[in-house]
Amino acid sequence: EMLRTAVCAVLLLGSLPSPAAASQGHVSVILLGATGDLARKYLWQGLFQLYRDHASGGHSFTFHGAALTAPERGQRLMFDVLKKLSCPPDEPPDRCAVLKDQFLRLSQYHQLNTAENYTALNTEIEMLLRQEGLKEAGRIFYFSVPPFAYTDIARHINSSCRPPPGAWLRVVLEKPFGHDLESARELAAELAGFFREEEMYRVDHYLGKQAVAHILPFRDQNRQFLDPIWNRHHVERVEIVLKETVDAKGRTGFYEQYGVIRDVLQNHLTEALLFLTMELPGNVSSAGEVLQRKLQGFQSLRGLAKGSAVLGQYAAYGGHVREELQQAQGYVSTTPTFAGVLIHSDSLRWEGVPFLLTSGKALDERVGYVRVLFKNRAYCPQSGTLRDAGSSQCKAKQIIFYIGHGALNTPAVLVSRNLFKPVMPASSWKEAAVQPELHVFGQPLSDYYVYSPVRERDAYSVLISNIYHGRKDFFITTENLLASWEFWTPLLDSISHQSPRLYPGGVENQHLLDFEMVGGELAFALAEPIELLQPKAPTPSDYKTIQAKYRQSPLVSAWAEELVSQLASDMERAASSAVARAGHFHLALSGGSSPVVLFQQLARHHYAFPWRYTHIWLVDERCVPLADPESNFFSLHNHLLQSVRVPYFNIHPMPVHLNQRLCVEEDRGTELYAKEIAALVANASFDLVLLGMGADGHTASLFPHSENGLEGAQTVVLTESPVKPHQRMSLSLPLINRARKVFVLVLGKGKHNITSLISRVGHEPRKWPISGVSPSSGRLVWYVDYEALLG
Repeated sequence: EMLRTAVCAVLLLGSLPSPAAASQGHVSVILLGATGDLARKYLWQGLFQLYRDHASGGHSFTFHGAALTAPERGQRLMFDVLKKLSCPPDEPPDRCAVLKDQFLRLSQYHQLNTAENYTALNTEIEMLLRQEGLKEAGRIFYFSVPPFAYTDIARHINSSCRPPPGAWLRVVLEKPFGHDLESARELAAELAGFFREEEMYRVDHYLGKQAVAHILPFRDQNRQFLDPIWNRHHVERVEIVLKETVDAKGRTGFYEQYGVIRDVLQNHLTEALLFLTMELPGNVSSAGEVLQRKLQGFQSLRGLAKGSAVLGQYAAYGGHVREELQQAQGYVSTTPTFAGVLIHSDSLRWEGVPFLLTSGKALDERVGYVRVLFKNRAYCPQSGTLRDAGSSQCKAKQIIFYIGHGALNTPAVLVSRNLFKPVMPASSWKEAAVQPELHVFGQPLSDYYVYSPVRERDAYSVLISNIYHGRKDFFITTENLLASWEFWTPLLDSISHQSPRLYPGGVENQHLLDFEMVGGELAFALAEPIELLQPKAPTPSDYKTIQAKYRQSPLVSAWAEELVSQLASDMERAASSAVARAGHFHLALSGGSSPVVLFQQLARHHYAFPWRYTHIWLVDERCVPLADPESNFFSLHNHLLQSVRVPYFNIHPMPVHLNQRLCVEEDRGTELYAKEIAALVANASFDLVLLGMGADGHTASLFPHSENGLEGAQTVVLTESPVKPHQRMSLSLPLINRARKVFVLVLGKGKHNITSLISRVGHEPRKWPISGVSPSSGRLVWYVDYEALLG
């Protein structure tokens, strides 16, 4: 009744259209978590901004704050927040007071806990509309609640609180959207059971930051200048940075689960990265076109490895965790509060350009920016003043999307004067007054064309307005979300137990967190001056590389990283020796997960490897198309071949896909591969075969009790795997044993049991195919890491 009276009063005041004129209908906004931290700081202010902008624009509004808190207390907490709402400085005080009074009258608190509560809310909205003769335009449900509550709320809305046919529903979801790819898929599947994709608006508030939101329009409006230079030939590197001075105190419950990569890099900084790297669609205002280009951008990103990141943790974090989460005094957290990550895109436009994503807490300044630094090929013989002039070609050339805080303390777009004067929309961006005392990246502000927003707006106000207008291009779709998690999850898994570098925090960090690019990876520039987190635990330097015997053959063992480095060096020596002897090197490589780190090591650190004279063969292949992510060749291509210069006619994938079908005996794929080997490899004797060992003792795609490939004259065979995809093609054991050298790589604790078992058994390839590997006139070497060897 109170809300009905309020709507009546507001209509009569004239700020809203009369019922008869309200042809666009009524919008009900339901804010779940209305008394929470995010709602207090940003969301109510954003909703008030929405009301101020659209109070007389054709829609009428009511605002329903909702939480689990009992009605009386919840109402009091909510209205304590609403009374503090403010207008921008340019709003006349009288008008601000009227609008604020109207907004408070149109706002009401509800306890939403049970299905009955949602039914009652729906009944109240319908009754209000009926009594006032208003047509319903739609409902916005803003989920400012933890993700574990999403499913129950979604079920209640879907069953009891949907608007009628003809009115729209917009459900707004706050991050985190999962913890990794698997949890994100589960959450997405649950929500898809209640809402259509077009009804869901996943918020990344960085997309509401004015500088970030302007990256695509800037690229579109300045195509004439950027088309020639927005590529690997002209861009030296890109930095995407969000630094914070605050620590995680008070938020360690969240931070222990997520850490800085999940909190900032996987979402905010990744979105900015895609705005830079994606190919521009024909229409940057089309949500569908932008999404497709972003997904293509994800596909071109090179996979991340452990060496792609450097991690830090401010020194007081462990104490904060022990205090707030009541952990034991000896508890040690490995959660990173600082991360630098090196990303590469393998698109033709960006191949070879490093993209550095960096974020952290307890740093020396609060600032966010996206910086595109261009190569400078100029040499300027002038001295002094002429060389230092803002338009001098010898000065740094860069475009900076300044997100906020820092020296400028405002969103801005900066373009070096020696690049071009950008086209900027006068309605939303203005050329800023020069402040000669300010410097950005070592250069005076006068060296840049500087633009700031005509009207600075909070990110949430921008996003709430976009929700109201149905602008999906400012939000994260399910496809976009899963693509991001698919990209980041392998790195997160690989560093889950890695000890971060400790840093004191603030200006005392000095150069401790400086990092550099080394061979396609990142490393801290300075040695760590502080003790390890677990000084009593064994570290790589406490062990020497073990060189002994395993099954009467040479054994090399070390920590995985050192072992892979040794194996790659041994492979390079074998290749150089073969090329010197015969003019070529025939290398047969196995699939699976173990060789991936080796491929990356070869690609990033072995520039003297004689790739030009190397023939690459496959030891085994899954019966899937070569472009399928399950394909061994696909993995080999992604992690090695696209990074080295092997002549394309020296690459020999297995012919598993012939006549538009997979591994059919009548297509004689095995015969074709056998003939190719016989034609090119002298005596069908490979210079080097790299194998792995499965937990069941299989090697290549030769499995226990295989009917094919363990003996006989056939050199290439079709086999059956106990796991999907079942069909495989593989070199036979007799062919493998004709090689000059066979190296077997075994990594990880998961291989300890089989490593122990195989050390004790004899020659029993029917039970354990790996036990049948014994080159007749060549050399077998085992490369087994400590975890596999010692457990």
